[in-house]
Amino acid sequence: MSTPSTQDAAAEWHPSVNPWLIAVAVMVAVFMEVLDTTITSVALPNMAGSLSSTNDEATWVLTSYLVANAIVLPASGWFALRFGRKRFLLACTILFTGASFLCGVAPSMPILILARILQGAGGGAMQPLSQAILLESFPREKQGMAMAMFALGVVGAPIIGPFLGGWITDNYSWRWVFNINIPIGVLAVYLIGRYVEDPPYIKNAKAGTIDAIGFGLLTVWLATLQVVLDKGQEEDWFASTWIAWFSVISVAALLVLVVRELWTPEPIMDLHVFRNRNFWVGTVLTTVLMAGMYSALTMLPLFLQTLLGYTSQSAGLATAPRGIGAMIAMPIVGVLMSYVDARWLMSVGVACIAAATLMLGRVTLDVAMASIVWPNIVYGLGMSMVMVPLMTISVGTLPKEKIGNASGIFNLMRNLGGSIGISVSTTFMARMTQTHQANLVGHMTPYDPVFRQQFSSIAAGLSRYSAAPVARVQAYGMLNGMLLQQANLKAYVDMFCWTALIMAVCLPAVWLLKKATAKGTPAMH
Repeated sequence: MSTPSTQDAAAEWHPSVNPWLIAVAVMVAVFMEVLDTTITSVALPNMAGSLSSTNDEATWVLTSYLVANAIVLPASGWFALRFGRKRFLLACTILFTGASFLCGVAPSMPILILARILQGAGGGAMQPLSQAILLESFPREKQGMAMAMFALGVVGAPIIGPFLGGWITDNYSWRWVFNINIPIGVLAVYLIGRYVEDPPYIKNAKAGTIDAIGFGLLTVWLATLQVVLDKGQEEDWFASTWIAWFSVISVAALLVLVVRELWTPEPIMDLHVFRNRNFWVGTVLTTVLMAGMYSALTMLPLFLQTLLGYTSQSAGLATAPRGIGAMIAMPIVGVLMSYVDARWLMSVGVACIAAATLMLGRVTLDVAMASIVWPNIVYGLGMSMVMVPLMTISVGTLPKEKIGNASGIFNLMRNLGGSIGISVSTTFMARMTQTHQANLVGHMTPYDPVFRQQFSSIAAGLSRYSAAPVARVQAYGMLNGMLLQQANLKAYVDMFCWTALIMAVCLPAVWLLKKATAKGTPAMH
């Protein structure tokens, strides 16, 4: 909690080195962490093939990272006070770098997922910590420039990430997607250790006691929930005894967590902020929006590579313009927020995201790359128009001393929404593929004239190279492959269309928010 004395101390204290050196030090760490959230998406099919896993299992590489990120966020403030921001940031950077090495040498999918959990735990607090260090290191009149540099790194990494990840995967190995973090992490550790310093009020601050029980309940709730979401489809959901028990444990942990956090004197999450209408509406909105966005943006590279035959590099090139759209919109949104009601900006942004997702819902097997690039640009524009104002308006009516806690909860739910979106979309894809396959197979009968014509034509062509009985078997195999391809395509189209509908439903909810002026800047993550 900030007090007037600590705020005055923040205003009077100046670092002993040039603050731009501090900015470079923390931005190297932040760039590495943000890059890692996008660079892996295009490498998922290669990871799955290399580690003898399915594409569905490969998505756990993303969800495990997001959940570990979310678990650490609420406790990051206490750790920063307990050990100092510099030490905590160093520890997070070292853990992230070490976990990247483990990801790069992982011999199996379970080991890779465990390493990603460690990586997520290290990366969870890096952005909020870096933002706080930047704000404290610069005088008030230069904080705007510092935050512009911070935003440039946060937005620039997603532009480079997909293309770089694809190029590395195609020309070297998916393992180098993680190994590339090692030299960057070593550089970040050196720069942070040399230039970053804690102000006196951080050094002298007392962290108090951490709500260890609350933190444990939070961990149990999120961990069991994610296991249920990731393994449910594979285990036939509640037909599996252990899935049912994990579901019960997850619900029980959530209920006990809520009761404890409402009544304990020093909670790890102060849930009383949900009494504020803007905060609870904004948190629900960001959870749903991130579920939809992560769903579409994770499935798109899989669609490009598994159905259209794109290389990892081509898939990265097709999805990278999303970051370009975000970079174009972010400075414009920053200016417009001073003159335009944030709810109008958010409405336009949600409409852009819904429209872009619907455009992706019109894909076919012969779709041109331009038809993938343009929806991604629109997507990026919409993301900036939604997320920046939403973060601001959600905490704009809260007291200043509540903003830090509220930002932690907000970012936790944002990550959780993304993880749930990926898991739900993976299950939806599997079920809808089965449904469309069952519907289409009814046409594979000699009584269907179109099937009979196609079968005869293919069998006749193959008979030039094989005996007639073998050619007939090969023709059936080719038609079955075409059926599976069409079933997958229809499932992707359904997923994109349903996601667009969910986004559109969020549009009226934007106007449940009250018009507000931000009292502080929430931690970006």
